[in-house]
Amino acid sequence: MKFQRLEKCSPQRGFLRAQFLGAPALAVAGVILIALWLEGVAPAHLARREPLPENTGAVLTPTATGSKAAPETLTTGPGKPSNLAGSWPQFRGPDRSAFAAEESGLARKWPAQGPRVLWSLDVGEGHAGAAVSEGRVYLLDYDREKKQDAVRCLSLDDGREIWRYSYPVELKRNHGMSRTVPAVGEGYVVTLGPKCHVHCLDAKTGRLAWKIDLVGEYGAVVPPWYAGQCPLIDRGAAILAPGGESLMLAVELATGRILWKTPNPDKWDMTHSSIMKMDYKGISQYICCFSGGVAAVSASDGRVLWKKLDWKIELANVPSPVVVGGDLVFFTGGYNSGCVLVRLIGEAGDIKTEEVFRLPSTVFASDQQTPIFHGGHIYGVIPGGQMACLDLSGKRLWESGTTRRFGLGPFMIADGLILALNDQDGMLRLAEAASDQYRELASAKALDGHDAWAPMALVAGRLILRDLTRMVCLELPRGE
Repeated sequence: MKFQRLEKCSPQRGFLRAQFLGAPALAVAGVILIALWLEGVAPAHLARREPLPENTGAVLTPTATGSKAAPETLTTGPGKPSNLAGSWPQFRGPDRSAFAAEESGLARKWPAQGPRVLWSLDVGEGHAGAAVSEGRVYLLDYDREKKQDAVRCLSLDDGREIWRYSYPVELKRNHGMSRTVPAVGEGYVVTLGPKCHVHCLDAKTGRLAWKIDLVGEYGAVVPPWYAGQCPLIDRGAAILAPGGESLMLAVELATGRILWKTPNPDKWDMTHSSIMKMDYKGISQYICCFSGGVAAVSASDGRVLWKKLDWKIELANVPSPVVVGGDLVFFTGGYNSGCVLVRLIGEAGDIKTEEVFRLPSTVFASDQQTPIFHGGHIYGVIPGGQMACLDLSGKRLWESGTTRRFGLGPFMIADGLILALNDQDGMLRLAEAASDQYRELASAKALDGHDAWAPMALVAGRLILRDLTRMVCLELPRGE
């Protein structure tokens, strides 16, 4: 049983639980884990996924831009795009805030059976969430049988596959495989694979526009537990933070041409954290957490605007920066790192940072999910799994209680409501996004699996969730 718990736990949980296991148990578990890793054998408690459906399609010729030549396939399926309006085009939605501004009229109560399941499908082991645009659902998946990353385009109506673009990558189970959310914009979809392969495809047809191997071409280092950085599309370019030879870079969507590169003299590496955009005094900038600290670069030319060297998490920096208004940025993470709220001061060419507050993890921190800034408050799941609300003076206003825990599961806010998923039992809870106390309005079982860590997606009242091996699309009730 101890071995099974280790296999199911997150990087953070694995590290913490290991401290409580005796040396003999650790030794035995270690031998078993190494053997499984070498042989690629699935533990008995995880059912092997059936091979993905075969589908004959054209073999694409790799472009000159990007990684070394490799067989890539594009196949088509019976799915058709939905006519539903709305989009969730990237990690955490349209503006990366995890706030669904377009949603309205959501019911405050659910029927006894919970939201209706519109469709569900098996997916490769991982934690990659969905992006949605023009009635299409985009997912970066992994096919263990064929040893391929697979960019899948599905119908929002019924989950049937519209097209699939695949390329060979050998991975071994490491708390799942794929874990990033595609970015969709200006007619393209951009993905960043587990081993840092970036692909830009036509969003409607799936045909390859360009690709880059961040490891081979930029000296990027694949983070522990594979890449978790979700690409950003902005100003007609894909914005990436490879580390290695280039801190950040902008790649023109239509051509694959490098528009600018940010030097990286300190050789900072990428983390699991994703880039966030911030506008400060008319200056658009991209902020990202690296192995050596935080860096912000100009969106126009990639020059470094400011750095914060004393915010870094040695083992795994997972949550992304949270933009709080026009001049504040919030950072948090696991491994007892706590959190810090930073204010930007100064003008272009001389931007500095000052700390508003820094709190220990006993007050507020987030192991994995990125908190949400909404209505002047910060909402997140703190160590131990409770939802909590923090004000901008650093005071924790409430927590959800010991019977309302969410583990490492995702959450979002829509129509004044918090939607939060327990990562182990698949329980989806609905609560008011209020600062005075946690008020739960409804709950329902949404998934049967475990390790439900993927960020949510919500479009036209359709909520897309997933656990380790299954994805579901729920129809949220409307009205009272």
